[in-house]
Amino acid sequence: MAEYPASQPVQSHCIGVTAVIYASDYLNKLSGERIERECRRQLEAGCRALVINFRDTELVNSIGVSILLGVIEAAETAGAQLVFSDVNHQTVELFEMLGLTRHVALAASEQDAFDTLSEFVTAANQVGH
Repeated sequence: MAEYPASQPVQSHCIGVTAVIYASDYLNKLSGERIERECRRQLEAGCRALVINFRDTELVNSIGVSILLGVIEAAETAGAQLVFSDVNHQTVELFEMLGLTRHVALAASEQDAFDTLSEFVTAANQVGH
């Protein structure tokens, strides 16, 4: 697992009001802080949903989990939906054991994450009418 230099930007892109942020291979303090900054930047820019894609992530350490809790809180405060996609089996078990899955949806793929977000929007529209 190679650690990216501190200045290495986080890969992300927007589709409508949804931002997709790509986690690195090892989610620790440095990479986690970059992800958190990018998520906050996207929320401040008006994104209403975030997908964090873990397709390249092999390990998440305790500080990485703590930073993800900060991302969850920021999304909840902004009223934005948050989905984690492409999470490996071990990390899913970790997130479930630590209770993160009570606050964030998990999706098998990025496309599944968008499908999940569509369900949230449909449900919210039905409740709102």
